[in-house]
Amino acid sequence: MIHSLFLVNHTGDIFLEKHWKSVINRSVCDYFFEAKEKAVEPENIPPVLQTPHHYLITIYRGKLFFLSVVQTEVPPLFVIEFLHRVADTFQDYFGECSENIIKDNVVIVYELLEEMLDNGFPLATESNVLKEMIRPPTILRSVVNTLTGSSNVGDTLPTGQLSNIPWRRAGVKYTNNEAYFDVIEEIDAILDKSGTTVFAEIQGVIEACVRLTGMPDLTLSFMNPRLLDDVSFHPCVRFKRWESEQVLSFIPPDGNFTLMSYHVSSQNLVAMPVYVKQNISFFETGSGGRLDITIGPKQTMGKTVEGLMVTIHMPKAVLSANLTATQGNYTYDLATKVLVWDIGKLNPQKLPNLRGSLSMQSGAPKPEDNPSLNIDLKIQQLAISGLKVSRLDMYGEKYKPFKGVKYLTKAGKFQVRT
Repeated sequence: MIHSLFLVNHTGDIFLEKHWKSVINRSVCDYFFEAKEKAVEPENIPPVLQTPHHYLITIYRGKLFFLSVVQTEVPPLFVIEFLHRVADTFQDYFGECSENIIKDNVVIVYELLEEMLDNGFPLATESNVLKEMIRPPTILRSVVNTLTGSSNVGDTLPTGQLSNIPWRRAGVKYTNNEAYFDVIEEIDAILDKSGTTVFAEIQGVIEACVRLTGMPDLTLSFMNPRLLDDVSFHPCVRFKRWESEQVLSFIPPDGNFTLMSYHVSSQNLVAMPVYVKQNISFFETGSGGRLDITIGPKQTMGKTVEGLMVTIHMPKAVLSANLTATQGNYTYDLATKVLVWDIGKLNPQKLPNLRGSLSMQSGAPKPEDNPSLNIDLKIQQLAISGLKVSRLDMYGEKYKPFKGVKYLTKAGKFQVRT
């Protein structure tokens, strides 16, 4: 199954490696580095690369590449899901998944990897099971371990490992009982020059933070569950109940977890949160060009668009940009030829505009293709698909928990062609 794991930072340095079977030489990563050089963005690197003797399967999380080496045929999504689970576990244990944090906690990282994979096969990937085996680091615990020479590894087998509900530990107690759910949607879209939608889909996920005493049984129902295609659930969800009633019934894990992910792919259901009026033109002589971009809100249901940012990968011949922004500020990186316009909050009364001239190398031919605009944005308290949670019920326990649902829409790969 999985033979080795290499952690690579965004500059291309391997800073951690773990081998479960025989040691595989680092030179196998050269195939990955070749693909990295060809790709403009890290997200564009193919997730599966074939080499003469191995398959390299990678994910990109938090400016880090998790690169696994596989020697036999294996379902790629299986490995990708496991790598995401590794990154989620690091995030859960250390608060963030970054190179410095992993280097600071390298002993715990190796202990976790040893427990999560046994001889190349996934063994314990549930957070609560791992936390009973390997205690999360704290300042007090690290001081005690230094003085006594002990480790973070627990002495007893986790209770969840042997139960039929491995994702929840026994005897959970809280003074404040609460269950919070975040409905997060990413909109992927391609718009043509006239603003017509070429492609659009929504990737959604429901993140949960559940801290409840005992063994509660929760039921979450939606106002319009028919919107959802291609749903994927946490193992705690009873699938038969979803199939018959379109209701999520589950005994939740303790703490933070991803309850479900879903897909909305029918284009008529995907609303565009913003519209873009743009004109980028280059003169025939190659002496320069003009740029004019205006962005306005479209279908935001009265909510404010925040964190608005436009990124443009300019042709190599563009030397500088002399622009004026009515809102926010812009930067042009001469080395990477990337223009970034950071707008911030979108004001519907006064639409932001960026216009001005582009200067090019003298004698350079007119660029064959106009650059496309990549848009980043956030809208709080809105699920762009229209999905709404109608109610959350709890059975099996007597107390009344605090309950809450938050919605967030953000841009995934949102591209406007010019």
